[in-house]
Amino acid sequence: MPANSLNTLANQQARQADFATLFQQATVVPNALLQRYNLTGPRYTSYPTAPIWNEAFSAPQLATILGQSKTQDANTQPYSVYVHLPFCENRCLFCGCNVVITQQKQHAEKYLIYLEKELALMAEKLDLSRPVTQFHYGGGTPTYLTPEQLDQITTLFFNTFNLALDAEIAVEVDPRVTTVEHLQTLAKLGFNRISLGVQDFNPQTQEAINRIQPFEQTQALVEQARSLGFKGVNIDLIYGLPFQTPETFKHTIEQVLQLKPDRLALYNYAYIPWMAPWQKQMPESALPSGEMKYAIFCQSTQQFLQAGYQYIGMDHFALPADELSVAWETETLNRNFMGYTTRSGQAELVGFGISAISSWNGHYSQNLKKLPAYYEALDAEMLPTWRGYELSVDDLIRQTVIQSLMCQNTVSYAGIAQALQENAKFRLLQSDETLASFDFTRYFADELKALAPLAEDGLLTFTSEGFELTPLGRIFSRNVAMVFDAHLAKPSADVSPDVPASPQFSRTL
Repeated sequence: MPANSLNTLANQQARQADFATLFQQATVVPNALLQRYNLTGPRYTSYPTAPIWNEAFSAPQLATILGQSKTQDANTQPYSVYVHLPFCENRCLFCGCNVVITQQKQHAEKYLIYLEKELALMAEKLDLSRPVTQFHYGGGTPTYLTPEQLDQITTLFFNTFNLALDAEIAVEVDPRVTTVEHLQTLAKLGFNRISLGVQDFNPQTQEAINRIQPFEQTQALVEQARSLGFKGVNIDLIYGLPFQTPETFKHTIEQVLQLKPDRLALYNYAYIPWMAPWQKQMPESALPSGEMKYAIFCQSTQQFLQAGYQYIGMDHFALPADELSVAWETETLNRNFMGYTTRSGQAELVGFGISAISSWNGHYSQNLKKLPAYYEALDAEMLPTWRGYELSVDDLIRQTVIQSLMCQNTVSYAGIAQALQENAKFRLLQSDETLASFDFTRYFADELKALAPLAEDGLLTFTSEGFELTPLGRIFSRNVAMVFDAHLAKPSADVSPDVPASPQFSRTL
Protein backbone atom coordinates (compact mmCIF):
# COMPACT_ATOMS: atom_id res chain seq x y z
CA MET A 1 0.00 0.00 0.00
CA PRO A 2 1.36 3.48 -0.84
CA ALA A 3 2.98 5.40 1.98
CA ASN A 4 0.64 8.41 1.76
CA SER A 5 -1.94 6.69 3.92
CA LEU A 6 -3.40 8.13 7.10
CA ASN A 7 -5.49 5.05 7.68
CA THR A 8 -5.29 1.34 7.18
CA LEU A 9 -7.42 -0.36 4.58
CA ALA A 10 -9.68 -1.63 7.34
CA ASN A 11 -10.28 1.91 8.57
CA GLN A 12 -11.03 3.06 5.03
CA GLN A 13 -13.60 0.31 4.59
CA ALA A 14 -15.19 1.25 7.91
CA ARG A 15 -15.37 4.89 6.85
CA GLN A 16 -17.02 3.88 3.59
CA ALA A 17 -19.53 1.68 5.41
CA ASP A 18 -20.51 4.64 7.61
CA PHE A 19 -20.43 7.13 4.78
CA ALA A 20 -24.15 7.10 3.95
CA THR A 21 -25.05 8.21 7.48
CA LEU A 22 -22.23 10.73 7.71
CA PHE A 23 -23.05 12.10 4.28
CA GLN A 24 -26.68 12.67 5.15
CA GLN A 25 -25.74 14.48 8.34
CA ALA A 26 -22.94 16.56 6.84
CA THR A 27 -24.69 17.80 3.73
CA VAL A 28 -27.44 19.72 5.51
CA VAL A 29 -25.71 23.09 5.38
CA PRO A 30 -26.76 26.76 5.15
CA ASN A 31 -27.12 28.32 1.72
CA ALA A 32 -24.55 30.92 2.72
CA LEU A 33 -21.92 28.18 2.99
CA LEU A 34 -22.89 26.78 -0.41
CA GLN A 35 -22.52 30.19 -1.99
CA ARG A 36 -19.13 30.67 -0.30
CA TYR A 37 -17.80 27.65 -2.14
CA ASN A 38 -19.73 28.08 -5.40
CA LEU A 39 -16.66 29.37 -7.22
CA THR A 40 -15.13 28.79 -10.62
CA GLY A 41 -12.37 26.21 -10.48
CA PRO A 42 -10.62 23.32 -12.21
CA ARG A 43 -11.73 19.69 -12.11
CA TYR A 44 -8.05 18.72 -11.65
CA THR A 45 -7.77 16.07 -14.30
CA SER A 46 -4.23 17.44 -14.45
CA TYR A 47 -1.97 19.77 -12.52
CA PRO A 48 -1.03 22.27 -13.71
CA THR A 49 -4.32 22.62 -15.58
CA ALA A 50 -4.46 22.96 -19.37
CA PRO A 51 -5.19 26.72 -19.60
CA ILE A 52 -1.68 27.58 -18.48
CA TRP A 53 0.04 25.33 -21.01
CA ASN A 54 1.75 27.25 -23.78
CA GLU A 55 2.26 27.06 -27.53
CA ALA A 56 6.00 27.56 -27.15
CA PHE A 57 6.05 23.84 -26.38
CA SER A 58 6.63 22.58 -29.94
CA ALA A 59 6.58 19.35 -31.90
CA PRO A 60 10.41 19.17 -31.99
CA GLN A 61 10.51 19.59 -28.20
CA LEU A 62 8.01 16.74 -27.82
CA ALA A 63 10.06 14.56 -30.17
CA THR A 64 13.14 15.18 -28.00
CA ILE A 65 11.24 14.27 -24.83
CA LEU A 66 9.96 11.07 -26.40
CA GLY A 67 13.46 10.18 -27.53
CA GLN A 68 14.82 10.67 -24.01
CA SER A 69 12.00 8.61 -22.54
CA LYS A 70 12.69 5.79 -24.99
CA THR A 71 16.39 5.63 -24.16
CA GLN A 72 16.03 5.72 -20.37
CA ASP A 73 16.74 2.12 -19.42
CA ALA A 74 15.07 2.54 -16.03
CA ASN A 75 11.83 3.81 -17.56
CA THR A 76 9.59 0.76 -17.72
CA GLN A 77 6.29 2.55 -17.15
CA PRO A 78 3.42 1.08 -19.14
CA TYR A 79 1.38 3.12 -21.58
CA SER A 80 -2.22 4.25 -21.38
CA VAL A 81 -3.49 4.99 -24.90
CA TYR A 82 -6.32 7.41 -25.65
CA VAL A 83 -7.70 7.87 -29.18
CA HIS A 84 -10.01 10.81 -29.87
CA LEU A 85 -12.72 10.06 -32.46
CA PRO A 86 -14.46 13.44 -32.70
CA PHE A 87 -17.40 12.93 -35.06
CA CYS A 88 -21.08 13.27 -34.14
CA GLU A 89 -24.13 13.31 -36.38
CA ASN A 90 -25.89 16.02 -34.35
CA ARG A 91 -24.85 18.44 -31.63
CA CYS A 92 -25.99 17.93 -28.04
CA LEU A 93 -26.43 21.48 -26.82
CA PHE A 94 -24.93 20.83 -23.38
CA CYS A 95 -21.68 19.45 -24.79
CA GLY A 96 -18.38 21.23 -24.23
CA CYS A 97 -16.18 18.62 -25.90
CA ASN A 98 -14.10 19.11 -29.05
CA VAL A 99 -16.37 17.49 -31.63
CA VAL A 100 -16.96 17.62 -35.38
CA ILE A 101 -20.63 17.71 -36.34
CA THR A 102 -21.25 16.17 -39.76
CA GLN A 103 -23.43 13.56 -41.39
CA GLN A 104 -20.98 13.19 -44.28
CA LYS A 105 -19.27 9.95 -43.35
CA GLN A 106 -16.38 10.44 -45.78
CA HIS A 107 -14.86 12.87 -43.26
CA ALA A 108 -14.32 9.98 -40.86
CA GLU A 109 -12.56 7.95 -43.56
CA LYS A 110 -10.08 10.78 -44.12
CA TYR A 111 -9.53 11.17 -40.38
CA LEU A 112 -8.62 7.49 -40.03
CA ILE A 113 -5.97 7.89 -42.73
CA TYR A 114 -4.37 10.67 -40.72
CA LEU A 115 -4.65 8.75 -37.45
CA GLU A 116 -2.59 6.08 -39.14
CA LYS A 117 0.00 8.70 -40.10
CA GLU A 118 0.18 9.96 -36.53
CA LEU A 119 0.50 6.42 -35.20
CA ALA A 120 3.38 5.73 -37.59
CA LEU A 121 5.21 8.90 -36.48
CA MET A 122 4.73 8.10 -32.82
CA ALA A 123 5.72 4.46 -33.23
CA GLU A 124 9.16 5.59 -34.36
CA LYS A 125 9.66 7.45 -31.10
CA LEU A 126 8.05 5.14 -28.52
CA ASP A 127 9.38 2.08 -26.75
CA LEU A 128 6.82 -0.37 -28.14
CA SER A 129 8.01 -3.16 -25.86
CA ARG A 130 6.26 -1.51 -22.92
CA PRO A 131 2.80 -2.90 -22.20
CA VAL A 132 -0.40 -0.95 -22.77
CA THR A 133 -2.54 -1.42 -19.67
CA GLN A 134 -5.40 0.87 -20.73
CA PHE A 135 -6.82 1.62 -24.18
CA HIS A 136 -9.69 4.07 -24.58
CA TYR A 137 -11.78 5.41 -27.46
CA GLY A 138 -13.34 8.78 -26.63
CA GLY A 139 -15.23 11.34 -28.59
CA GLY A 140 -17.31 12.68 -30.08
CA THR A 141 -19.04 9.43 -30.82
CA PRO A 142 -16.64 6.54 -31.53
CA THR A 143 -19.55 4.47 -32.87
CA TYR A 144 -20.09 7.18 -35.50
CA LEU A 145 -17.58 4.98 -37.33
CA THR A 146 -18.91 1.92 -39.09
CA PRO A 147 -18.13 -1.50 -37.58
CA GLU A 148 -15.69 -2.04 -40.44
CA GLN A 149 -13.88 1.22 -39.72
CA LEU A 150 -13.66 0.38 -36.02
CA ASP A 151 -12.17 -3.00 -36.91
CA GLN A 152 -9.66 -1.37 -39.25
CA ILE A 153 -8.33 1.31 -36.92
CA THR A 154 -8.37 -0.85 -33.78
CA THR A 155 -6.46 -3.65 -35.48
CA LEU A 156 -3.86 -1.11 -36.55
CA PHE A 157 -3.35 0.16 -32.99
CA PHE A 158 -3.36 -3.30 -31.46
CA ASN A 159 -0.80 -4.53 -33.97
CA THR A 160 1.45 -1.56 -33.15
CA PHE A 161 1.31 -1.64 -29.36
CA ASN A 162 2.03 -4.41 -26.88
CA LEU A 163 -1.40 -4.84 -25.29
CA ALA A 164 -1.27 -6.33 -21.78
CA LEU A 165 -3.30 -9.50 -21.28
CA ASP A 166 -5.36 -7.84 -18.54
CA ALA A 167 -5.65 -4.46 -20.24
CA GLU A 168 -8.76 -2.37 -19.73
CA ILE A 169 -10.09 -1.71 -23.24
CA ALA A 170 -12.88 0.84 -23.12
CA VAL A 171 -15.12 2.74 -25.51
CA GLU A 172 -17.63 5.55 -25.15
CA VAL A 173 -20.87 4.96 -27.04
CA ASP A 174 -24.06 6.84 -27.86
CA PRO A 175 -27.03 4.45 -27.55
CA ARG A 176 -28.87 6.39 -30.24
CA VAL A 177 -26.42 5.42 -33.00
CA THR A 178 -24.78 2.23 -31.67
CA THR A 179 -25.97 -0.97 -33.33
CA VAL A 180 -25.68 -4.62 -32.38
CA GLU A 181 -23.11 -4.92 -35.17
CA HIS A 182 -21.02 -2.21 -33.48
CA LEU A 183 -21.10 -4.09 -30.18
CA GLN A 184 -20.30 -7.42 -31.82
CA THR A 185 -17.27 -5.90 -33.55
CA LEU A 186 -16.02 -4.24 -30.38
CA ALA A 187 -16.45 -7.46 -28.39
CA LYS A 188 -14.58 -9.44 -31.04
CA LEU A 189 -11.72 -6.94 -30.88
CA GLY A 190 -11.44 -7.40 -27.11
CA PHE A 191 -13.18 -4.34 -25.69
CA ASN A 192 -14.28 -5.16 -22.16
CA ARG A 193 -15.68 -1.89 -20.80
CA ILE A 194 -18.37 0.31 -22.31
CA SER A 195 -19.45 3.79 -21.23
CA LEU A 196 -22.89 5.07 -22.17
CA GLY A 197 -23.89 8.68 -22.23
CA VAL A 198 -27.35 9.13 -20.71
CA GLN A 199 -27.33 12.57 -18.99
CA ASP A 200 -31.04 12.45 -18.06
CA PHE A 201 -34.15 10.45 -19.03
CA ASN A 202 -36.53 13.37 -18.41
CA PRO A 203 -38.21 14.08 -21.82
CA GLN A 204 -38.38 17.84 -21.22
CA THR A 205 -34.67 17.99 -20.41
CA GLN A 206 -33.80 15.78 -23.37
CA GLU A 207 -35.69 18.08 -25.72
CA ALA A 208 -33.96 21.16 -24.29
CA ILE A 209 -30.48 19.66 -24.79
CA ASN A 210 -31.30 18.20 -28.24
CA ARG A 211 -30.72 14.60 -27.16
CA ILE A 212 -33.80 12.40 -27.37
CA GLN A 213 -32.87 9.04 -25.85
CA PRO A 214 -35.66 6.89 -24.41
CA PHE A 215 -34.92 4.65 -21.44
CA GLU A 216 -35.87 1.53 -23.44
CA GLN A 217 -33.21 2.31 -26.05
CA THR A 218 -30.50 2.54 -23.41
CA GLN A 219 -31.76 -0.56 -21.60
CA ALA A 220 -31.61 -2.62 -24.79
CA LEU A 221 -28.00 -1.57 -25.44
CA VAL A 222 -26.91 -2.44 -21.89
CA GLU A 223 -28.48 -5.88 -22.18
CA GLN A 224 -26.83 -6.46 -25.55
CA ALA A 225 -23.42 -5.40 -24.24
CA ARG A 226 -23.64 -7.73 -21.26
CA SER A 227 -24.75 -10.65 -23.45
CA LEU A 228 -21.63 -10.10 -25.57
CA GLY A 229 -19.30 -10.31 -22.56
CA PHE A 230 -18.56 -6.68 -21.65
CA LYS A 231 -17.50 -7.00 -18.02
CA GLY A 232 -17.90 -3.32 -17.17
CA VAL A 233 -20.80 -1.00 -17.94
CA ASN A 234 -20.47 2.71 -17.09
CA ILE A 235 -23.29 5.25 -17.28
CA ASP A 236 -22.68 9.00 -17.42
CA LEU A 237 -25.23 11.43 -15.98
CA ILE A 238 -25.23 15.22 -15.74
CA TYR A 239 -26.95 17.34 -13.12
CA GLY A 240 -27.58 21.04 -13.68
CA LEU A 241 -29.29 20.73 -17.09
CA PRO A 242 -32.46 22.65 -18.05
CA PHE A 243 -35.72 21.72 -16.32
CA GLN A 244 -34.08 19.36 -13.85
CA THR A 245 -35.48 19.27 -10.32
CA PRO A 246 -34.84 16.88 -7.45
CA GLU A 247 -38.14 15.17 -8.31
CA THR A 248 -37.45 14.67 -12.04
CA PHE A 249 -33.87 13.54 -11.49
CA LYS A 250 -34.90 11.12 -8.75
CA HIS A 251 -36.95 9.28 -11.37
CA THR A 252 -33.96 9.22 -13.74
CA ILE A 253 -31.79 7.67 -11.03
CA GLU A 254 -34.47 5.05 -10.33
CA GLN A 255 -34.42 4.09 -14.00
CA VAL A 256 -30.61 4.01 -14.11
CA LEU A 257 -30.48 1.73 -11.08
CA GLN A 258 -32.69 -0.75 -12.94
CA LEU A 259 -29.76 -1.17 -15.36
CA LYS A 260 -27.30 -1.97 -12.50
CA PRO A 261 -24.23 -0.33 -14.09
CA ASP A 262 -20.87 -1.22 -12.57
CA ARG A 263 -19.85 2.43 -12.45
CA LEU A 264 -21.67 5.73 -12.48
CA ALA A 265 -20.46 9.23 -13.21
CA LEU A 266 -22.62 12.12 -12.00
CA TYR A 267 -21.08 15.18 -13.59
CA ASN A 268 -21.72 18.74 -12.53
CA TYR A 269 -22.87 20.49 -15.72
CA ALA A 270 -20.30 22.94 -17.02
CA TYR A 271 -22.24 25.88 -18.41
CA ILE A 272 -19.50 27.64 -20.37
CA PRO A 273 -21.18 29.55 -23.21
CA TRP A 274 -18.10 31.77 -23.57
CA MET A 275 -16.28 28.61 -24.75
CA ALA A 276 -19.23 26.63 -26.18
CA PRO A 277 -21.57 29.27 -27.67
CA TRP A 278 -24.17 26.70 -28.80
CA GLN A 279 -25.06 26.26 -25.12
CA LYS A 280 -26.87 29.60 -25.42
CA GLN A 281 -29.54 27.79 -27.46
CA MET A 282 -30.76 26.16 -24.26
CA PRO A 283 -33.15 28.16 -22.07
CA GLU A 284 -30.80 29.63 -19.47
CA SER A 285 -33.75 30.52 -17.24
CA ALA A 286 -34.52 26.79 -16.97
CA LEU A 287 -31.09 25.93 -15.54
CA PRO A 288 -31.34 24.93 -11.86
CA SER A 289 -29.78 27.22 -9.27
CA GLY A 290 -26.66 26.28 -7.36
CA GLU A 291 -28.76 25.35 -4.35
CA MET A 292 -31.01 23.12 -6.45
CA LYS A 293 -28.01 21.48 -8.11
CA TYR A 294 -26.62 20.71 -4.68
CA ALA A 295 -29.96 19.20 -3.63
CA ILE A 296 -30.02 17.05 -6.79
CA PHE A 297 -26.48 15.84 -6.16
CA CYS A 298 -27.08 15.00 -2.50
CA GLN A 299 -30.32 13.19 -3.25
CA SER A 300 -28.75 11.22 -6.12
CA THR A 301 -25.78 10.30 -3.96
CA GLN A 302 -28.11 8.95 -1.28
CA GLN A 303 -29.90 6.87 -3.91
CA PHE A 304 -26.61 5.41 -5.10
CA LEU A 305 -25.38 4.69 -1.58
CA GLN A 306 -28.66 3.01 -0.64
CA ALA A 307 -28.36 0.86 -3.78
CA GLY A 308 -24.92 -0.39 -2.65
CA TYR A 309 -22.59 1.86 -4.63
CA GLN A 310 -19.48 3.34 -3.10
CA TYR A 311 -18.73 7.05 -3.42
CA ILE A 312 -15.31 7.12 -5.07
CA GLY A 313 -14.78 10.85 -5.27
CA MET A 314 -16.19 14.10 -6.59
CA ASP A 315 -18.49 12.64 -9.27
CA HIS A 316 -17.80 8.87 -9.48
CA PHE A 317 -19.55 5.87 -7.92
CA ALA A 318 -18.91 2.13 -8.29
CA LEU A 319 -20.14 -1.21 -7.03
CA PRO A 320 -17.94 -2.68 -4.26
CA ALA A 321 -16.47 -5.40 -6.49
CA ASP A 322 -15.58 -3.02 -9.31
CA GLU A 323 -11.89 -2.21 -9.88
CA LEU A 324 -12.57 1.45 -9.13
CA SER A 325 -13.86 0.64 -5.64
CA VAL A 326 -10.97 -1.73 -5.02
CA ALA A 327 -8.51 0.95 -6.14
CA TRP A 328 -10.09 3.49 -3.78
CA GLU A 329 -9.88 1.07 -0.85
CA THR A 330 -6.28 0.09 -1.56
CA GLU A 331 -5.18 3.68 -2.27
CA THR A 332 -4.15 2.94 -5.86
CA LEU A 333 -6.79 5.21 -7.39
CA ASN A 334 -5.58 7.88 -9.79
CA ARG A 335 -7.05 10.75 -11.73
CA ASN A 336 -6.24 11.94 -15.25
CA PHE A 337 -7.94 13.41 -18.32
CA MET A 338 -10.35 10.46 -18.43
CA GLY A 339 -11.46 11.04 -14.84
CA TYR A 340 -10.85 8.54 -12.05
CA THR A 341 -8.90 5.53 -13.23
CA THR A 342 -7.30 2.36 -11.89
CA ARG A 343 -4.70 1.75 -14.58
CA SER A 344 -2.94 4.93 -15.57
CA GLY A 345 -1.40 6.32 -12.40
CA GLN A 346 2.04 4.93 -13.14
CA ALA A 347 1.49 4.87 -16.91
CA GLU A 348 2.52 7.41 -19.50
CA LEU A 349 -0.58 8.66 -21.29
CA VAL A 350 -0.32 8.61 -25.10
CA GLY A 351 -3.00 10.60 -26.92
CA PHE A 352 -3.92 10.37 -30.61
CA GLY A 353 -6.22 12.53 -32.72
CA ILE A 354 -7.28 16.16 -32.57
CA SER A 355 -7.01 17.83 -29.15
CA ALA A 356 -5.75 14.58 -27.56
CA ILE A 357 -3.56 15.01 -24.48
CA SER A 358 -0.42 13.10 -23.53
CA SER A 359 1.54 13.00 -20.29
CA TRP A 360 5.24 12.20 -20.49
CA ASN A 361 7.65 11.94 -17.59
CA GLY A 362 6.99 15.39 -16.16
CA HIS A 363 5.59 16.95 -19.34
CA TYR A 364 2.15 17.49 -20.88
CA SER A 365 1.40 17.90 -24.57
CA GLN A 366 -1.82 18.47 -26.49
CA ASN A 367 -2.56 17.98 -30.16
CA LEU A 368 -3.95 20.62 -32.49
CA LYS A 369 -7.70 21.08 -32.08
CA LYS A 370 -8.87 21.66 -35.66
CA LEU A 371 -8.87 19.11 -38.48
CA PRO A 372 -7.14 21.28 -41.16
CA ALA A 373 -4.20 22.14 -38.89
CA TYR A 374 -3.95 18.52 -37.70
CA TYR A 375 -3.87 17.28 -41.29
CA GLU A 376 -1.35 19.93 -42.35
CA ALA A 377 1.11 18.97 -39.61
CA LEU A 378 0.93 15.28 -40.46
CA ASP A 379 1.30 15.98 -44.19
CA ALA A 380 4.56 17.70 -43.25
CA GLU A 381 5.51 14.58 -41.22
CA MET A 382 5.42 16.61 -38.01
CA LEU A 383 3.83 15.60 -34.75
CA PRO A 384 0.54 17.55 -34.57
CA THR A 385 1.45 19.33 -31.33
CA TRP A 386 -0.46 22.48 -30.37
CA ARG A 387 0.80 23.23 -26.86
CA GLY A 388 2.40 21.67 -23.82
CA TYR A 389 4.09 22.23 -20.52
CA GLU A 390 7.19 21.13 -18.62
CA LEU A 391 6.49 20.69 -14.92
CA SER A 392 8.81 22.30 -12.39
CA VAL A 393 9.77 20.69 -9.09
CA ASP A 394 7.15 22.85 -7.38
CA ASP A 395 4.51 21.70 -9.91
CA LEU A 396 5.34 18.05 -9.26
CA ILE A 397 5.11 18.52 -5.50
CA ARG A 398 1.73 20.24 -5.76
CA GLN A 399 0.53 17.66 -8.26
CA THR A 400 1.29 14.92 -5.74
CA VAL A 401 -0.69 16.72 -3.02
CA ILE A 402 -3.69 17.39 -5.27
CA GLN A 403 -3.72 13.78 -6.48
CA SER A 404 -3.76 12.59 -2.89
CA LEU A 405 -6.63 14.94 -2.07
CA MET A 406 -8.73 14.03 -5.09
CA CYS A 407 -8.08 10.28 -4.98
CA GLN A 408 -7.47 9.29 -1.35
CA ASN A 409 -9.26 12.26 0.31
CA THR A 410 -6.34 12.58 2.72
CA VAL A 411 -2.91 14.17 2.84
CA SER A 412 -0.19 12.69 5.01
CA TYR A 413 2.74 15.07 5.51
CA ALA A 414 5.32 12.28 5.77
CA GLY A 415 3.56 10.26 3.09
CA ILE A 416 3.82 13.06 0.54
CA ALA A 417 7.56 13.38 1.20
CA GLN A 418 8.05 9.65 0.69
CA ALA A 419 5.87 9.62 -2.43
CA LEU A 420 8.00 12.36 -3.97
CA GLN A 421 11.14 10.33 -3.48
CA GLU A 422 9.57 7.18 -4.93
CA ASN A 423 7.81 8.78 -7.89
CA ALA A 424 9.48 7.96 -11.20
CA LYS A 425 8.93 11.52 -12.43
CA PHE A 426 11.52 12.72 -9.94
CA ARG A 427 14.39 10.54 -11.14
CA LEU A 428 16.14 13.40 -12.84
CA LEU A 429 15.42 15.78 -9.96
CA GLN A 430 16.71 13.83 -7.00
CA SER A 431 19.60 16.23 -6.55
CA ASP A 432 17.19 19.13 -6.09
CA GLU A 433 17.59 20.59 -2.61
CA THR A 434 13.83 21.06 -2.26
CA LEU A 435 13.28 17.32 -2.44
CA ALA A 436 16.31 16.36 -0.40
CA SER A 437 15.06 18.26 2.64
CA PHE A 438 11.33 18.40 1.96
CA ASP A 439 9.18 19.31 4.95
CA PHE A 440 5.46 19.59 4.17
CA THR A 441 4.47 21.94 7.00
CA ARG A 442 7.30 24.36 6.19
CA TYR A 443 6.85 24.20 2.41
CA PHE A 444 3.08 24.69 2.60
CA ALA A 445 2.89 26.96 5.66
CA ASP A 446 0.74 29.55 3.85
CA GLU A 447 -1.56 26.89 2.38
CA LEU A 448 -2.10 25.26 5.77
CA LYS A 449 -3.15 28.65 7.16
CA ALA A 450 -5.51 29.09 4.21
CA LEU A 451 -7.12 25.71 5.01
CA ALA A 452 -8.16 26.83 8.48
CA PRO A 453 -11.44 28.53 7.36
CA LEU A 454 -12.32 25.43 5.31
CA ALA A 455 -11.80 23.31 8.40
CA GLU A 456 -14.05 25.65 10.37
CA ASP A 457 -16.72 25.19 7.68
CA GLY A 458 -16.51 21.42 8.06
CA LEU A 459 -14.69 20.52 4.82
CA LEU A 460 -11.67 18.89 6.46
CA THR A 461 -10.17 17.85 9.78
CA PHE A 462 -6.55 18.19 10.85
CA THR A 463 -4.59 15.43 12.57
CA SER A 464 -1.06 15.26 13.89
CA GLU A 465 -0.06 13.49 10.66
CA GLY A 466 -1.92 15.57 8.09
CA PHE A 467 -5.51 16.31 7.19
CA GLU A 468 -8.53 14.47 5.84
CA LEU A 469 -11.63 15.52 3.89
CA THR A 470 -14.99 15.13 5.58
CA PRO A 471 -18.03 13.86 3.65
CA LEU A 472 -18.89 17.48 2.87
CA GLY A 473 -15.27 18.13 1.90
CA ARG A 474 -15.33 15.24 -0.56
CA ILE A 475 -18.11 17.03 -2.44
CA PHE A 476 -16.05 20.24 -2.48
CA SER A 477 -12.67 18.57 -3.02
CA ARG A 478 -12.03 20.93 -5.93
CA ASN A 479 -12.20 23.89 -3.54
CA VAL A 480 -9.72 22.30 -1.14
CA ALA A 481 -7.35 21.44 -3.98
CA MET A 482 -7.50 25.02 -5.25
CA VAL A 483 -5.68 26.14 -2.11
CA PHE A 484 -2.59 24.27 -3.38
CA ASP A 485 -2.84 25.57 -6.96
CA ALA A 486 -0.01 28.06 -7.43
CA HIS A 487 -1.16 28.97 -10.95
CA LEU A 488 -4.74 29.83 -10.02
CA ALA A 489 -5.85 33.37 -9.32
CA LYS A 490 -7.26 33.31 -5.82
CA PRO A 491 -11.06 32.99 -6.06
CA SER A 492 -13.50 35.57 -4.79
CA ALA A 493 -16.90 34.86 -3.27
CA ASP A 494 -18.08 38.28 -4.47
CA VAL A 495 -18.19 37.25 -8.14
CA SER A 496 -21.66 37.22 -9.67
CA PRO A 497 -22.82 33.79 -10.90
CA ASP A 498 -23.45 35.45 -14.28
CA VAL A 499 -19.89 36.70 -14.64
CA PRO A 500 -17.32 33.90 -14.39
CA ALA A 501 -14.27 34.79 -12.32
CA SER A 502 -12.14 32.76 -14.70
CA PRO A 503 -13.46 31.93 -18.17
CA GLN A 504 -11.44 28.73 -18.32
CA PHE A 505 -13.42 26.90 -15.63
CA SER A 506 -16.93 25.95 -14.62
CA ARG A 507 -18.38 26.53 -11.15
CA THR A 508 -17.82 23.98 -8.41
CA LEU A 509 -21.52 23.83 -7.56
